[in-house]
Amino acid sequence: MPLGQVAFLLDFDGTLVDIAPTPESVVVPPGLKETLLALREATGDALAVISGRSIDQIDAFLGDVPFAVAGEHGIAIRHRPGGPIERAALPSVPSQWVIEAQELVASLPGTRLERKVGGFVLHYRGAPEAEGQLRKAAEAWVKDEGGKFHIQAAKMAWEIRPAGVDKGYAVELLMENAPFAGRRPVFVGDDVTDEDAIRAAVRLGGVGFRIPVDFPTPGVFRSWLASLVPSRDEGRPAAGSGA
Repeated sequence: MPLGQVAFLLDFDGTLVDIAPTPESVVVPPGLKETLLALREATGDALAVISGRSIDQIDAFLGDVPFAVAGEHGIAIRHRPGGPIERAALPSVPSQWVIEAQELVASLPGTRLERKVGGFVLHYRGAPEAEGQLRKAAEAWVKDEGGKFHIQAAKMAWEIRPAGVDKGYAVELLMENAPFAGRRPVFVGDDVTDEDAIRAAVRLGGVGFRIPVDFPTPGVFRSWLASLVPSRDEGRPAAGSGA
């Protein structure tokens, strides 16, 4: 399909960049920004990053390379460079949950608490044996909240987040407005949190790809993206370049 008819909506960690031991130690590979800029130009700006990270974090890694950014699994969306950040209306996380979560991770070496605007994440990459204990605690917190929150599995982590706002929600909102509207969405992700976005892309007439099912590694995916557009020294993308 010609790139002029496609919108790319891409996950960040584990998709555009390799998974690192900690979120802070992620490295943006050489050439990635140049590839994304060329892709953005070839698609008429229809390039977005949809991540579990905050928009500020994506900006720190990629600058103004993507046209649109959705952070915190769709809770925060910026539809264009320099535009306002729109936030979904969210229920308040009970402060007692946070206190108990802090106490829990303090008692389990290798675990870590990550605070987010709409919830928090319990990481156990450094203590895989704590997975069950953290899941049990998370279930106890959310069960009496009338469905306002749910537990989302992530890579070596459990996230407590508001129900009804996810990456699929972000895909649908982004695709309503220019330069995404009227195009076929292509979403690529690597985690269970990306399944909602893949389903949304398919509902809207597009496709979804998964790492490692469709691309074995982020590196292979980056190479595929680079193959869609010429490098800077080859000039501007030709009209009608195909995906």
